[in-house]
Amino acid sequence: MILAGDIGGTHTRLALFKNEIKIIERKFLSRNYPGLENIITEFLLIHKESISTACFGVAGPVKEGKVKATNLPWVVDASLLSQKLKIAAVFLLNDLEANTYGLKKLEKDQLFLIQKGNPDQKGNQALISAGTGLGQAGLFWDGRVHHPFACEGGHTDFAPRNELEVELFWYLKNQLEHVSYERVVSGPGLLSLYRFLIETKREKTPSSLKAAMEGNDPSSVISKWALENKDPGCVRALDWFVSLYGAEAGNLALKLLSLGGLYIGGGIAPHIKERLKNGPFLSSFADKGRFKEVLESIPIWVILNDDTALLGAASYGEMMGK
Repeated sequence: MILAGDIGGTHTRLALFKNEIKIIERKFLSRNYPGLENIITEFLLIHKESISTACFGVAGPVKEGKVKATNLPWVVDASLLSQKLKIAAVFLLNDLEANTYGLKKLEKDQLFLIQKGNPDQKGNQALISAGTGLGQAGLFWDGRVHHPFACEGGHTDFAPRNELEVELFWYLKNQLEHVSYERVVSGPGLLSLYRFLIETKREKTPSSLKAAMEGNDPSSVISKWALENKDPGCVRALDWFVSLYGAEAGNLALKLLSLGGLYIGGGIAPHIKERLKNGPFLSSFADKGRFKEVLESIPIWVILNDDTALLGAASYGEMMGK
């Protein structure tokens, strides 16, 4: 039995797999626990199974079997988990790296095409994923197969493209030590864009929107109201978010020369997939001067299966546990 985990800043998902089939899954609020070990212990007290191998995709850089979670006060250590939980083999992957291993498990109907590009084109692939943070990963093409690898590109410097975004940069710089793309292309990033528009008096917040935000995730409310065209400030913030998402996806595609395709993962993309296809994402993606035609040739898909990271962690655990 394989124990697989998708460890994010908001939720931790654990699942048991047998013969690459998911048997059971549970979701936990990550910040309610002092560490991953506590969540796994609770999970295994309920689901008393003999675990041969465990693999966890964690949002953060993995170094020598350890990872300090980016958006959680956790340090996850594979060897300590193995000892304390009495699991023979424990592996850690970056969460986006786990997603890349899961791509090969997806069916065609679990991908939503937003740019056809050249489907016969071979080469590296890239994955970008906005959620609590902004994850990125790549797949190196060796001429026969793709090899996943992790990166932390979401933490590179945010690059303003116009005067409005220069103003946004200084607005965020006055609040943060470092303004990265994660600060604008993520759930919290969408909220920052909206607050900037309100605080600079470019938009106003209606009382009904304030009421809707009380007790709910403000970013989710902004996105929902934008998609329903209920508030012009929300619409403007979401369209700006989509444009920035496209710009950074284009940056990633150029850095990895991902001619074989770009995947958009995370919890946000499936909910706004039509906006990604028909909004400013694609124009921002290709707006790279002399490399516009190169970027227009890259196929782009939104991942619809939110089990992709779990499937990837289970697949990696199965492969390494043999």
